[in-house]
Amino acid sequence: MKVLWEKEVPAEKIVVSPRPVWKCRACPMYGKRPSCPPHAPDWREAKDWVGHYRRALLVKFQVDMARFEEEKRKALLYLLKREEELFKEGKLYVMALFPGSCNLCDDCPFEKGKACRMPTKVRPSVDAIGIEISSLVQINFSESVLYGIIMVE
Repeated sequence: MKVLWEKEVPAEKIVVSPRPVWKCRACPMYGKRPSCPPHAPDWREAKDWVGHYRRALLVKFQVDMARFEEEKRKALLYLLKREEELFKEGKLYVMALFPGSCNLCDDCPFEKGKACRMPTKVRPSVDAIGIEISSLVQINFSESVLYGIIMVE
């Protein structure tokens, strides 16, 4: 995993709608991970929540598709580390949003109806709460990339 860039974006540019959540329904992880619908906040609640921020960081990660799960896990950990750094700088309400479903654990107990091992580290997926990533960046489907967001202030 390689961080290609971090870009500050005005929160008002973030579009939140039901469209990404409906797309989630086609994903094999739908309902299986705590970062995914229906466990993530509803898109309407998320829209209101995003409206209380002024800025966010959009983070673009390059990933090796041959090692996708491992690379994605590194991206999630990077987002959590940046969230913690920003919190320590006084950004009280900073919060990371994951690119896709949580895969912090190799074997997710939540999938098997058990308690999450890392409930304080799981963050909602960008899509799960209805954020249209295409409102922030031109998607190039030939790239092997993931996008995460950190809501800052």
